[in-house]
Amino acid sequence: MASVPYPFTAVVGMDDMRLSLVLNAVSPAIGGVLVRGEKGTAKSTVVRGLTALLPALDVVAGCRFSCAPDSPDPQCPDGPHEPGPGVSRPTRLVELPVGASEDRLVGALDIERALSEGVKAFEPGLLAAAHRGILYVDEVNLLHDHLVDLLLDAAAMGASYVEREGVSVRHAARFLLVGTMNPEEGELRPQLLDRFGLTVEVAASREPEQRVRVVRRRLAYDEDPAAFAARWTAEEGELRERIAAARALLPSVRLGDGALRQISATCAAFEVDGMRADIVMARTATALAAWAGRTEVDSDDVRQAALLALPHRRRRNPFDAPGLDEDKLDRTLEESKEQPAEDSGGDDDPEPDPDPGGGGPDGGGPGGVPPQGGPQEGGPAEGSTPEGRPGESAEAPAGQAPAPSPAPEQPAAPAAEPFRTRVLSVPGLGEGAQGRRSRARTEHGRTTGARRPSGALTKLHLAATVQAAAPHQRARGRSGPGLVVRRDDLRQAVREGREGNLVLFAVDASGSMAARKRMGAVKGAVLSLLLDAYQRRDKVGLVTFRGSGAELALPPTSSVDAAAARLERLPTGGRTPLGAGLLKAHDVLRVERLRDPARRPLLVVVTDGRATGGPEPLKLATRAAGLHAAEGIASVVVDCETGPVRLGLAVELARSLGGTAVTLDELRADAIAGLVRDARGDARGAGRAA
Repeated sequence: MASVPYPFTAVVGMDDMRLSLVLNAVSPAIGGVLVRGEKGTAKSTVVRGLTALLPALDVVAGCRFSCAPDSPDPQCPDGPHEPGPGVSRPTRLVELPVGASEDRLVGALDIERALSEGVKAFEPGLLAAAHRGILYVDEVNLLHDHLVDLLLDAAAMGASYVEREGVSVRHAARFLLVGTMNPEEGELRPQLLDRFGLTVEVAASREPEQRVRVVRRRLAYDEDPAAFAARWTAEEGELRERIAAARALLPSVRLGDGALRQISATCAAFEVDGMRADIVMARTATALAAWAGRTEVDSDDVRQAALLALPHRRRRNPFDAPGLDEDKLDRTLEESKEQPAEDSGGDDDPEPDPDPGGGGPDGGGPGGVPPQGGPQEGGPAEGSTPEGRPGESAEAPAGQAPAPSPAPEQPAAPAAEPFRTRVLSVPGLGEGAQGRRSRARTEHGRTTGARRPSGALTKLHLAATVQAAAPHQRARGRSGPGLVVRRDDLRQAVREGREGNLVLFAVDASGSMAARKRMGAVKGAVLSLLLDAYQRRDKVGLVTFRGSGAELALPPTSSVDAAAARLERLPTGGRTPLGAGLLKAHDVLRVERLRDPARRPLLVVVTDGRATGGPEPLKLATRAAGLHAAEGIASVVVDCETGPVRLGLAVELARSLGGTAVTLDELRADAIAGLVRDARGDARGAGRAA
């Protein structure tokens, strides 16, 4: 791996990303950048290239927490420091790996020494290393929830706190937060999204000439990194000087009443939550003016600031398309511009609070953001959806072999509005990835017991430790007050929290589901369950079955919006190969169990329970359901049967699966309590009744 970073100015294209990074370098108060894009788009390369453009920092010699020599932190664990001259070092780019532990992020306190010797032996973590620098989180959307919470707290307070059983350490942690993510792997929590000042979407260029330039430069860099970087020394120097000039000009930039009114009108028009968007837009527009060498914020600055600061704040759920309606933005800016100003004097104090930093693109002024996705394509109008007759004829005699010619495929039906669903959980106690669905043993949660530590002690159970040490005090020579604690006495706290599961949807898309225009309601229910899975940090997969077989429409992923997009385009029609759908689901779960054995599955079958596709369809469906039941896979059948006469086939399927059945109405969270029970609870109840 080459030690010389790829030059920032050598990057081809990526104008919005480079502009966002440089604006944060000019005004770190903007609050960081979130870069969203497909894999292989040089997101990490651009961020790492920024490091060489940042100015050196003066720090207190020997301080592990990068205290400034002219104003050292009075609570620094390595302090107290006397103000005076320091030493210079480069600004750091600290990378937070996805698999990092809590101790690696915030630091580790030696609990044994703290208890036995009363010594605060603290080893700083990545938050301390990132103080006054950049904290870079690649694949930030895959970060564990408890690490996200710690990151949010530090970013909000500018400090990190480490507490272990009454012993606490506090240190400053002010950093520029830069995150990159691939949206296909899952979305971020709204709380973390809002913490990023700006967001940009990146994608590989579709222009052949530009792609050729990218490949040539990358091959030249890989062949001789030092020689390649030397070719860009002049451009890097010019960029460094321009950043310095913009930083010097920033305090003189004026944000007038007209521009501020446009900012507020834009945030109100796009219905963003809270006031952080207004503040970030004001700081971004001011930095844009300084970057352009102007001392007055104009409408173009406000427009560009909106395109960078608002897209990630207007998403209400993971199914909303990112981006802004630029026509609406232009109308809002024009209307607010025409309103008379109440005070022509304006406010001479710019909002941004400059802080040492540097870096930026080699281009000129700001560019536009990539075209955003439009509204999701809906299905045909309700009147144009084929009625239930064709589907009913395809499903007619239960248990018989299908007719040679399947029913014609029907257009995709639009989904009904999603709703808040009841909690469906996996019974028992798991040990999977942290989430919010099923009970599990976790590092965080309520304390349920204690055990001897198998490795390093991380969560001390104080009461159990005292109980273990108390009987040995006389043998250890302790007769008065106090307690002699040895390593063998220490007890690790056992905690219970919640885990995320693999929720695999098996959706019946046959003609009987399209009959009576039910598919819109069915899709709305599945969308609701997908939204619930997003909030509970689950992985999701989608199996569909119709016609003559089943297919894996979406392999298990953390991206619930990808599942929603596949569901939206789902066609219907044909017979019901229920057995094939269950067998496909069984194969998917078998493979996923090998990949991630700790993540427990929940199978959600969405069907009316009919089985008419393939040879001996009822027997095949029963045998396939038995495979799931034999392996103890938790399952729920969403019964989609409607009409005055109901056959109850979905309930029979749930019994064969060893699970439970709920109707579409019972799936709603505001339905009568107690209608949704876990599969094993039903089985235990049936056994007691017998």
